[in-house]
Formats: sequence, C-alpha cells, structure tokens
Amino acid sequence: SSSVLVLDENGQVVYSWHVREPRPIASITKLMTAMVIMDCDLVLQEKITITKDDRDLIQLTCSRLKYGAALTRKQMLQLALMASENRAANALARTWPQGKSAFVAAMNNKADELGMQASHFSDPAGLDPGNVASARDIARMVRAAMSYPLIRDATTTRTISVRPYSKRGELTFNNTNRLMRNKAWDIQLSTTGYLYESGRCLVMLTVSLDL
Repeated sequence: SSSVLVLDENGQVVYSWHVREPRPIASITKLMTAMVIMDCDLVLQEKITITKDDRDLIQLTCSRLKYGAALTRKQMLQLALMASENRAANALARTWPQGKSAFVAAMNNKADELGMQASHFSDPAGLDPGNVASARDIARMVRAAMSYPLIRDATTTRTISVRPYSKRGELTFNNTNRLMRNKAWDIQLSTTGYLYESGRCLVMLTVSLDL
C-alpha cells in the first residue's frame, strides 16, 4: 500500500506508513459529500431525479440509475455511501440549494473546519483525481462522520432495494466492502474507493470479534 494508518480505540497509532502525504482518495470522498448534505438539514424524503447533468464525464463510468430515475434524498445518500453510486452523489450536489460549484466549496470549508490541512476536494463523487487527502486527514473525516447516524447506518448496510422507476421492478444494490459479509468483524463505518490514480482505497471503523 502507498499509505496506511491503523489507530486503536483511543486514537493511538498502531501502524502507519506515509500518513502525511496527500493522495487521491476516489470514492472515500463521498463521506464528505454526505456530511455536507446532512449539515444543511435538507428534507431527506424529497424526491430527486437523475438527469444528464449527473453523468460521469471524468472517468466515464456507467450507472444503473438511468436518466429519469427518481429516489428520495435519503435513498440517494444510501446508494452513494454503501454502493458508491456516482450519479447519486452528483445528483445530491446538483440539487443542493446553492448548486454544485457551491457544494464543492462547502466540502472544502468542512475539511478546513475538521483540520484536514492536507486535503482538497474537486467533485462530490470522487471521480476527479484532484480529490486528495492524507491518511491522517481521512482519520479525522471518519471520526467526524461517526457522529452522523445516517452515515453509520448507510455505510454498514449490506444490501438495499429501491424502485427508481415507476413501471419497473426493484433494483438491489450491494455494499462495495466485501468485509461486510465477514462475521468476524463488527464494522461500524466503512467506505471504499477506486480510481486508476488512487488504487483501491478502504476506510473502516471496526472491532475484530476474533481477538
């Protein structure tokens, strides 16, 4: 790994490797996206519809949420966090009261508030390799995210079924962290990410039940 940080329950370092250097964090970004949404106290049951503006024009990834798919803001948050749904994350930022550009600025302001001095955010989904943070900063972000019950619940949900289309059946999404299916771990918060520039990324707050 290019960067690793393992902390115990008291925040003491168990193991560290290149923890101060900012690196691309891919979809780990979505933790910050979720916190900015939650801080704004928006109506979580409001319906949001996917549009062409929510396409990934950076990495050109595909999505199961086609144009016209409509879900509540809460469901979009859940899919962004547990299934790393990029269009859901983009739609959340697009429908923020001040718009997407102001949303990204709010992400960076939140990072400053948390003392994430080696971090910068460029988009809400983590598709831009300009989304960077150090391992120490990610630890700060995880500690902050733990104070949001919806984020804890969403990131540790194994599967979720939604109906984004009125005349079609359910779509089932799975958690991107395969360790969620391992009963040896009590995972309390988790998210993953991948870009060519970042490699495979994982953050977790967990307890090993086999110790």
